[in-house]
Amino acid sequence: MFVITVKMDVVEIFKNLRDRLVSSEFASQQRIRAEDLRADYGVSASTIREVMFRLSTHGLLDFQEQRGFRKPELSPELQNELTYFRILLECEGAVLSVRNGDIAWEARLSAAHYALSHIEKRAKDHEPSTELLLLWTHAELDFHQTLIDACRNEILKQTHETVFFRHRQQMNTEDRDFHKVSQNIHHHKQIVDAALEKNEELVRKYVKHHLVQNLATVELAQ
Repeated sequence: MFVITVKMDVVEIFKNLRDRLVSSEFASQQRIRAEDLRADYGVSASTIREVMFRLSTHGLLDFQEQRGFRKPELSPELQNELTYFRILLECEGAVLSVRNGDIAWEARLSAAHYALSHIEKRAKDHEPSTELLLLWTHAELDFHQTLIDACRNEILKQTHETVFFRHRQQMNTEDRDFHKVSQNIHHHKQIVDAALEKNEELVRKYVKHHLVQNLATVELAQ
């Protein structure tokens, strides 16, 4: 249960509620009321409603007149669409970053990979929890964002962040047991090595191979 410790501003509330929506705290299609959340953040219901409208524009909440806000339904079709979109964005962004990235980008990528690898190795030895899941989610986001950070296309990077969180919202229910961690450790190492070697073809291949495992059906992944 979420308990407020300090007063948050609107940006912090947005990020915190986004994390809660991406985790499995709320059930698929559960109605979420601003009046029920206001005490969590110590702000008015209208402020929470403003944040929820913004989250709905990011696809992390569904909104209908007279029915209010609900967490989106888990959908194999949507999971596949988001997976394919991530493949398009990250393959293009990663290749452009390899082409344009300098030594500073390479250092940031190595650091992001080190942090993610550390968390993934620890995740193998710990019981699943919401806290560990969110820690992993943010480390994974940082790695993938850093991978495409030197692409010199701000629209691509902004779109990627929105798609990443919608994708994780669809995936995190099944990812709670970290059953893909072993594969992910290997995949991320392949991607980093190829990027640092400036091998665009291998980067594209390994990014696609890493993400295609998230398709909802085995048939579509082949």
